[in-house]
Amino acid sequence: MLRHPNPAVMATVRPDGAPVSVATWYLWVDDADRPGYGRVLLNLDARRARLEHLRHEPRVSLTVLDGSSWYRHISLRGTVTLQDDPDMADIDRISEHYTGHAYSDREHGRVSAWMTVESFHAWPPGGW
Repeated sequence: MLRHPNPAVMATVRPDGAPVSVATWYLWVDDADRPGYGRVLLNLDARRARLEHLRHEPRVSLTVLDGSSWYRHISLRGTVTLQDDPDMADIDRISEHYTGHAYSDREHGRVSAWMTVESFHAWPPGGW
């Protein structure tokens, strides 16, 4: 399910400790050295507040909903490593995954957030 362009919601933590959740695109990237493992690629507009949240607190949660039945979902928890995406290669990969086209907004800088998954919860249990 994580390999498909499903709806997802990303949660970050503000500096005051309050949670913030926002719909987002993601891309699951398999780990070639460890079959069955991978990381999540997220990408943010450099002007967004949640980027500042991640710089202050790199812990993140991502809930991916099954596009055909939103009762089925996987919630991932982990931390992110941030890196600039100056040529927009990462946002283009994600956009092509969801739309079939490169990302259209070329005006604003982008930052990639590579999420290392530390734990997960799937619903329904054993329903995969």
